Amino acid sequence: MHDILITPAQLAGATIGDHPIGGGPLRLLDVRWRLDRPDGRPDYVSGHIPGALYVDLDTQLARHGAPQDGRHPLPPVDQLQRDARSWGIDDGDTVVVYDDLKNLSAARAWWLLRYAGIADVRLLDGGLAAWKSAGLPLETGEPAAPAPGSVTLEYGALPVLTIDEAADFAGGGVLLDARAGERFRGEVEPIDPRAGHIPGAVSAPTTENLDADGRFLPPDQLRARFAALGVEPGVAVGAYCGSGVTAAHELVALALAGVDAALFAGSWSQWSNQPDRPVAVG
Repeated sequence: MHDILITPAQLAGATIGDHPIGGGPLRLLDVRWRLDRPDGRPDYVSGHIPGALYVDLDTQLARHGAPQDGRHPLPPVDQLQRDARSWGIDDGDTVVVYDDLKNLSAARAWWLLRYAGIADVRLLDGGLAAWKSAGLPLETGEPAAPAPGSVTLEYGALPVLTIDEAADFAGGGVLLDARAGERFRGEVEPIDPRAGHIPGAVSAPTTENLDADGRFLPPDQLRARFAALGVEPGVAVGAYCGSGVTAAHELVALALAGVDAALFAGSWSQWSNQPDRPVAVG
């Protein structure tokens, strides 16, 4: 299994030095996105890691669908393949993704590209903040388009849950809710039509998988955290969030802890838009 995280020093060695990583050429993707500022391109243009290409989460890592599909349904694989080729990706390449939000957005690219069959995808641990804290350079402006890649993608390399499977999952496994605790409890709901959580789910805010600098906790600490939430050997694990973005971040933490888990990509935005689905609070 390939590494999941890469440090700024390792990435700098590959991008501005001569120390290759992985088994193929390096492709670097900037996945800046947040709810209050979904278009990250202006920030990207003002300063990004040398060689990085901007990826639009809303249009390239998701598709537009009906509310009943959730806010970020998975894009058709042929669309993702076209975009990945436009980023210059070939079969066998090593892909590194990052953002400026503690990897809460970039994790979507990590999960989706791996789900589509790219074996070596890594997150810059600590994101852009860690790169800048290390005193490493940025470049500005829009780079020239890379030569088109030829990668072939096919969904199915990682486990997923449908909405019906998510409904029954807690009966035989642990379904983790990666949102903030107050949204899980139903105390607030700033985005979706109903407040609360899927019955049987366990609150596991993904931000608690990080240290104060936005880096992932060591694997032993992550294992202890998930064990306290009921994640044990032999127990099936699934995760969801608001729209399938930060749940991918939870899956990174689970993978670092040595736990395979399935993503319910529709997440709460899909569940809460279907009035026949029950809601739990508290």
